[in-house]
Amino acid sequence: MPEQDGVINLGIVGLGIAGTSMIPAILEHPHIRLAGVATRNKERLEKFAEDYQAETYFTIDELCQSKTIDAIYIATPTELHKNHVKIAAEAKKHIIVEKPLAVTLEEAEEMIRVAEKNGVQLIVGHSHSFEPPIQKMREIIDSGQLGRVTMIHNWYYNDWLYRPRTPEELKTELGGGVTYRQGAHQFDIIRLLGGGQVRSVRAITGVCDSERPTEGNHTVFLEFENGVAATAVYNGYDHFHTTELTYDIGEGGPLQKATQYGASRRAIKEAGSQNQEVALKTEAGYGGKRAKNYDGADEHHPFFGLTIVSCEKGVIRQHPDGLLVYGEDKKYVVPISKKETGRLNVLQELYLAVVKQEKPIHDGHWARANLEICIKALQSSKERRELLLQYQVPIVDEVGVK
Repeated sequence: MPEQDGVINLGIVGLGIAGTSMIPAILEHPHIRLAGVATRNKERLEKFAEDYQAETYFTIDELCQSKTIDAIYIATPTELHKNHVKIAAEAKKHIIVEKPLAVTLEEAEEMIRVAEKNGVQLIVGHSHSFEPPIQKMREIIDSGQLGRVTMIHNWYYNDWLYRPRTPEELKTELGGGVTYRQGAHQFDIIRLLGGGQVRSVRAITGVCDSERPTEGNHTVFLEFENGVAATAVYNGYDHFHTTELTYDIGEGGPLQKATQYGASRRAIKEAGSQNQEVALKTEAGYGGKRAKNYDGADEHHPFFGLTIVSCEKGVIRQHPDGLLVYGEDKKYVVPISKKETGRLNVLQELYLAVVKQEKPIHDGHWARANLEICIKALQSSKERRELLLQYQVPIVDEVGVK
């Protein structure tokens, strides 16, 4: 057990893009061992068995029955999260589950309750608040050197809606669309930087393509209990890309290669059918011909759009080498090591929670607060009014509430 030797044996459920992208961080972390995997995709399972000395199973139930496995990383579709968390928790496995936590607040409550009942840690990630630039922004805020935070903005324009998608990802009721899937990143970033406790939300969401009938854009205004104002703007319709404002660096980290205008929209149209589109996405999973090589270190930390934090005595934004701080007397760069990554930080939060008994920030309660904003943003847009929130929680660390 990890409490005895300090090493957590981690199993992955799902070898799509999310599960595959976590593998290099697992291999790099000194206290995490890649111990097993479960996937219904026979080709991926066989490829994984060739590549790693680890247990392989077709189902999460089988993986959770293994006495070797201490913790489970659930990288399955959102609509399966509740059931998969229940299976893992009742098997006494600690859990990392992909964002968003669930589709409904009721599901989130059940997941929190089953984890607490079984005495296991429940951490939600990878989300972009784990990324080193966002973590460093929070560190500067906490230092007080720039005074109190006054405004936080995250604006992201890209091609999200026209990347290869499964049918479920285009159904809002199953947790699809940009407000659920990408708002979960934005609201996580903004809450971490703003102190956690959002008071209210007013939003307008948009569905602009009848052939992809889910939210493709949103504009969300958040007011924090402490008076901080924030906006989350997202547009995934593949016209303008925020990389034009972020040194040509995108979410993947390295410099984005120049592509023909509207390439993603055109590629989806050329796919010709839903089955062919799903096949394209499958090819980006483990062992697929379109899978990204995650072994090499990225040249830059990822830019999840343009993030600007305004404080009383200065402004912070991201820079290719770290952060760019606009202080009262000078503008300067705060360098950030490229060795640290967001996914390593996810694993470190699990390790500290399980082995060191340190309370994690990104636990089920924190993730439910992010999910509440996703849900209330959609409701606010339909009802055209501001909505108050009730499940928000403050940032906590090893010494308590900030």
